[in-house]
Order: sequence, then structure tokens, then C-alpha cells
Amino acid sequence: MTANEQAEQQRGERLAHLIDRYVITAGILFLELVFKASTTGDFWPSTPVIVCFSLCLGQLLYLLCSCTKSSRASRAAKLVTLLVAGLLYGVEYFVYRQFKVFYDPITVLAGASGVANQFGGEASALVLSPSGLLHVALFMLPAVAYGVFGIWRGMDRAVAPDGDARVLQACTAAAAYLLAFYLTGCLAPLGELYTTRYSFQTGVQSFGLATGLRKDIQAQLVGDNASFDLKAAPAQQAAAEPSEAEAEKPEPEKPVYVPAALDIDFAALAEATDNDTWASLDAYVGSLAPSMTNEYTGLFEGCNLVFISAEAFSSEAIRPDTTPTLQKMWDEGIQLTDYYQFDTAGTTGGECANVFGLLATEGGNSVRGTADHNNYLTLGNLLNRRGYNGWAFHNNTYTYYGRDATHNNLGYNNGYMGYGNGMEEWVTWQWPQSDLEMLRGTFENLYGDATPFNVYYMSVSGHSNYDPSENMMAQKNWDVVKDLPYSDRVKGYLGANVELDRAMEYLLGQLKEKGIYDKTVVVISADHFPYGLDDDAPIGQLPYLSELYGYEVTNIFQRDHNRPIIWCGSLAEQDLHISVDSPTMSIDLLPTLCNLFGLEWDSRLLPGRDVLDPATEGIAFNLNYDWRTSLGTYWAGSGRFDAAEGAEVPEGYVEQHNSIVANKISYCHSVLTSDYYRHVFGDPEDVQAVHDQAAKERAQEPGPDSQPEGPEQGQK
Repeated sequence: MTANEQAEQQRGERLAHLIDRYVITAGILFLELVFKASTTGDFWPSTPVIVCFSLCLGQLLYLLCSCTKSSRASRAAKLVTLLVAGLLYGVEYFVYRQFKVFYDPITVLAGASGVANQFGGEASALVLSPSGLLHVALFMLPAVAYGVFGIWRGMDRAVAPDGDARVLQACTAAAAYLLAFYLTGCLAPLGELYTTRYSFQTGVQSFGLATGLRKDIQAQLVGDNASFDLKAAPAQQAAAEPSEAEAEKPEPEKPVYVPAALDIDFAALAEATDNDTWASLDAYVGSLAPSMTNEYTGLFEGCNLVFISAEAFSSEAIRPDTTPTLQKMWDEGIQLTDYYQFDTAGTTGGECANVFGLLATEGGNSVRGTADHNNYLTLGNLLNRRGYNGWAFHNNTYTYYGRDATHNNLGYNNGYMGYGNGMEEWVTWQWPQSDLEMLRGTFENLYGDATPFNVYYMSVSGHSNYDPSENMMAQKNWDVVKDLPYSDRVKGYLGANVELDRAMEYLLGQLKEKGIYDKTVVVISADHFPYGLDDDAPIGQLPYLSELYGYEVTNIFQRDHNRPIIWCGSLAEQDLHISVDSPTMSIDLLPTLCNLFGLEWDSRLLPGRDVLDPATEGIAFNLNYDWRTSLGTYWAGSGRFDAAEGAEVPEGYVEQHNSIVANKISYCHSVLTSDYYRHVFGDPEDVQAVHDQAAKERAQEPGPDSQPEGPEQGQK
């Protein structure tokens, strides 16, 4: 061999060793950048941090793969590492593309069997689309390229690093990690997003999928201390003292309003527990000022309640031409005009907000984790203690998302029914199932004459996909929407929601027939925006959603805006028009209904607000720590506050509200993970026994037969 040939061979050896040493690092960085470009698409300020974390992880994985003395085993370990990494990034990409939100590993694993069984066709179509196949190729490219390199190079020719090389690479990993940590502090607001304001959503978006997975696994194994950073409530500005002239004026007689609070000594609770999380929650809740009762307290006292978490419902589904009953209910109901249902974990995240009044900080495990909790403050439990007959219903498979366990623990005394444990008697098996069939079957056969009733529905008629040839509700109602000036996909969505409208038409007709039209409240809130309209996921690449909304969707507040329906026949009869224009959100529904039904509750124990209390400020926030008030919108990813036009923003306002939002999110997390209400109220069996005894004593008291009051009698 000539000298030139030897030199060439040595250069080839050095290049091969270099590739072998940094292939995992380069592969992870490549996957991160492809993933970032294909999901959120926002590269600044996160990219430098992602590069450093990728370098650190890549070097550590290389050292692990090179522990063996066998070159063949070492190269095989690297190849498997790249294959597994490509699979993880690919799965999370397709999850985000379908649901428009990042799912933590527990949520992905928990929902995998259900997706395979019921939505396998949609998932396959997503993967096998041109864009899907391209991304499969991209996520597998590092593994394939290294496999080809191994064949060319020879599996036995890898050289394990010597001691000095190992030390160098360990130092490189440590330096990269320290630099990443340093950059999170320099590139505001990444520091708080990595520590006190961390969530899986913000973690993946700001630090990369690998870091998000690492922190999530770390939280599962050793606990997540960052999310328990609860601070005392920010001090409220004191009211100005009245002037002497004002003080001399005789004040008109005013109704007496009292704090919406229970007689709970949170300081004593904190003192009595050795659970640090509970003690921290006690201190935080005890520092809060409760909201006050108001002119609408008890407006619906004694009324029946039907609460519907409506699949993929939206403001734009309420139309006078296609959904006249929903339009009537909106027009006659309590109107929240700046309302948001933030997409936190798909359907189960929406249910968490609607039912528990908590944001789903634990992803798909948020509701699953409550199956053995004391869910004291659900409407099922609150109204059950008032003697209501309660049911929970779903017209899809009853075990989906583990509802057979969770929804039997919501407090509805007659339990939970879905398709497979009773609903099949009235609902046809098709996709999606009919809300009208569910309403008709359950009302006529179970609760129509069981007043006072408290009924919860998780609907499904509005579910994707919206191709009228595949969506039976769109197909059934196609004549209603076929001439609308939209694409077939958007018309399919609107057609699917016609079924919900027909269910409401049926319900209101039956309420009139039974004479309880003015004594029944119907609440409808979405579980999430209609994410199934679009195949792509990033904000700014949602053409069908933008077509439905009538404007280009460029941010989360635009995407997740919505309209709830809070209707009762008595409102129109009394010519009572109630509208709230400040920002509101789905976790506000539970405290607002507690106030309207005149229930025994404590406003300090719910992170949402009674929107009818004029003294509480309206705020809507998501798990990205973005928030909106009447004075403007804060974007946590950039640390930017956009003041509303003409707004005068007090000094320290943004910092104060950042603290408020961080506290509320931490509170949601802590309640969901620690079974806090069991600490406050005791075991559910003991609570129920106390209320049963109190009800028995009331029934034995002399006096006229007590019947549930209508809205007029109950109004305060």
C-alpha cells in the first residue's frame, strides 16, 4: 500500500470514528429540528437550548452504547437507540398532528388501545398521507443512514473510546448541560418555563421533546417539586376611603352579600398533616379572599340540570340556519362573550375542566387519576347531597379513557352508562354515534320523571373525521348544510353538529311537555376546538379551521375561543338578560353554577371564578402560562404583554398576574395528584353518611312538604 493510500485510509478511519462518536448527537439534534419545524415552528429562543440539551444527551447515550468491548454490540446499540428515538419522535409528531397538543407518555400509552380499536382508520390515513410518509422517512433517516454506514464500514470495525476519550465526552456532556441551563436563565422567559412554570407542553415547545420526556420521567420516578411552588395570594389593592361628603350621604339599602366560603380552618388542617403538599395547599387556599354571593346567587336553586361536554363544539356551530335550537338557547341564556376552552389534553382535558373545574396538568392521566379520589366539588356530588337523582352518560364505548372507573366516581348516584353497559339499547353503533338517540333513550327511559335530576353527558356526534362519506352524522344531516358556502369538510363538521341541535330540540320539547321547561338548566361546553378539521397542526397552518372561523388562526386564543350555553326557560320568561364580556374560561363554569344553584361550596377551593361576581377580575389562561384579561394578553413564550387598546396598565400588573396564573396552575396540578379534597373533607363514605343523616333529620322536622323551588322562589 502506497503512502498516499495509507494516508487516505487513515483519513477515512478518522472520519468514520468521528461519525461513530457523534452519530447519536447529530441524530437527536436532527430529529429535534424536524420535530420543531413540523409542530410549533417557533425556533427562537428555544433553538440554542435544544442544541445544548441534544449534545448532552447524545454524548451520554454514546457512552452508554460504547460500554461493551464488542464493536458489533456497540454499533448495534447505537442503531437501536436511533431507531427508538425516531419512533418516539414520530409517535409524538402524529399525536400532535391529530390532537394539536403534545401528549405525555402516560397519556399516549393509556389511549393507544382505544385509538387502535376505534380510530385506526384515521390514524392509518394520517400516517399514509404524503406528508405522513415524508415524516416517517425523516424520523427514520438517522437510523437508516447509520445502518447503511455500518454496512459500508463493517459492524466489527467500530473502535470503543479509550479512557481519555470517555472523560472528554463526559465533560462535553456536562458542559453542554450547564450551558443549556445557563441559557435558560439568559434567554427570558425560559428560566421560569424550565422550573416554576414548567409543564410538559411548555417543556417540549421550549426545550425539545427529549428534555420534555426526560423531565416527565423524572417527575414520575422522583416527584416533581417545581409544580408545587405555591405562594401566598398577591395582595389586593385597598379600596379608597370615602370622602367626608360621600360619607355624609345616606346610603341606599343594599342587599347583604356574604363570602362564598365554608367554615374551614386551613391553618389547623396544615398543622395537623405531615403531607407537605397538603400543607402547602392549605397555606395557599387560606391566604385567598373568597368571592361574594351576588344578585344572581340561587337564581337556579332547585332546578334540574343537564350538563353536556360537547365533542368539538365551537362558537361557529351555533347558527340560526343550521342549529336554530342552539341559537335560541344562546340568545336566551347567560352569555359569556369572551370564553375559552383551552386544548390541554384533547377530550379528557376538556372534561377535566368542565367537570372538576381544573386544568388537565397531568394530560390524559388527569381524570384517570381521580378514580379513587374524593371528588367533593363535582356537580354530581354537590347536587347529590341536595337529594338530586344523578346520571352520567356517553354514547361511545363506556370504557374509553377509563370512564367506567372515573365517571362512576363523579358523585352521580345512579352511576355511569355508555355503549357496552346499557347505552346500546337506544343508540345505533355507527361512527359517530347519535346524540339525539342518546338524549331520547335516556330521557324517556331513565330520568325524565325523576325530578330533581342532575345529568351529565359526554357527546360524540361532533367528532371527526368530517368527510360526509365516512361521518354518519354529517351524512344524515347533509341536506341541511349542503348549500352552505364552505368546503365539504367544513360542511361535514356543521352537519355533524346539527345532530346535537336536534337532540336539544327534542329535550326542550320534552321539558315543555312535562311542565319543567322553566325549572331545568341546560349547560353546553366544548371539550376542545374542532381539531379534526385540519390534517396539519401548527398555528398558522389550519386552513379548514380558519375557513370555519372566518379569519386566519394565528394564535392559541384565536384557536381556542368558544361559546358555552347556560340556558334555562325561566330566563326568557323573566326577560332576564345576563352577559359577561370579560375573559372567561371553562374552569369558571363550576364555580358559576355553584353560585347559580345556591350550593354549599368554597370559592377558595376552585381556581376558576364565579363570573357573576362583579368584584372578581376576569382572566383566561392556558398551560403554556399565556393569559388574557380585559387589560391585555401576556405571551409566556416571549415574555411579551400586549396591552388592550386604550388600557391603562398599573405598575407591576404583569408580574402580579404571572404569579396568579402560576399559582392556579400549580394548584390544579397539586389537587389532581394529591387527592387534596380527601384531606379537606375526609373520606367520601364519611362525608355522604353525614349528609344522609342531616337529610334524614330534616325530613323528620315538622312543616310543609318541601319541594325544590323554582328559579323565582330561589332567587336572591
